[in-house]
This record gives sequence, C-alpha cells and structure tokens, in this order.
Amino acid sequence: MRQYLLVAALAGSLIPAVAVAQEGTVTGAAGGAITGGIVGGPAGAAIGGAAGAVAGTALAPPPPEVRSYVLQEQEPSVVIKRRVVVGEALPRSVILYKVPRYDTYQYGVVNNQRVIVDARSRRVVQILR
Repeated sequence: MRQYLLVAALAGSLIPAVAVAQEGTVTGAAGGAITGGIVGGPAGAAIGGAAGAVAGTALAPPPPEVRSYVLQEQEPSVVIKRRVVVGEALPRSVILYKVPRYDTYQYGVVNNQRVIVDARSRRVVQILR
C-alpha cells in the first residue's frame, strides 16, 4: 500500500514536467520516460519515452508570427463530418494554404475553425479559437 502511495505522489509531482513535454520532442521524450518509469518500471520508461516524443512533436506550438498570419487571412471554410483534433491528420479534401517564410506550417479553415498543420504530415498542430 505504501508503495502505491509513493508512486502516486511521485507521479503527481511530475505533472509540470509532463506539461513541459508539449514544447518539443526532447522534452516530450524525457517527460514520458520519467512518468512511464515511475508507473511501469524500465518497460514503462521505454514506452513512455516513445509516446512522449510523439506527443512533443505533434504538439509543438508554432511561432507567434504563424498564428498572427493565420488569424488575419480570409479563406473559405471546408466542412468535414468529424471533429478536428490536435495531432490527427486532416483529410485530403481540406484545402491547405502556405504560410510565408514558414515552410513547415500550413493552415486551413475547417468547420469554421482556423487550424495550423504540419506541412509534411497534414497533422493538426494548433486550433485557433
């Protein structure tokens, strides 16, 4: 019982580290490995590190200039029959537009929401509200 309480307390203290994991792949991998190691031992650390790296890559926020540009542009909205989710790729039916000087990002307007996506994978990086 004490061991479970200790693990719960340690996992709770890592919440700020997990929040930092959104800043990039390296911090995502580190946060995932730490959390996974505490909860699941060595195997948990390996799985958590891999999952954290993916989450860190998918959720890395674009620079403020990209967000500003996307908010000022006026493009038509495309309707799709599913919810837009950060980390998931947009279907090919969604028209994406280039962001000047930022080749790694594109944007679109889906279900009346502006979304910034990774240009290579079409995965949603940020939904602007």
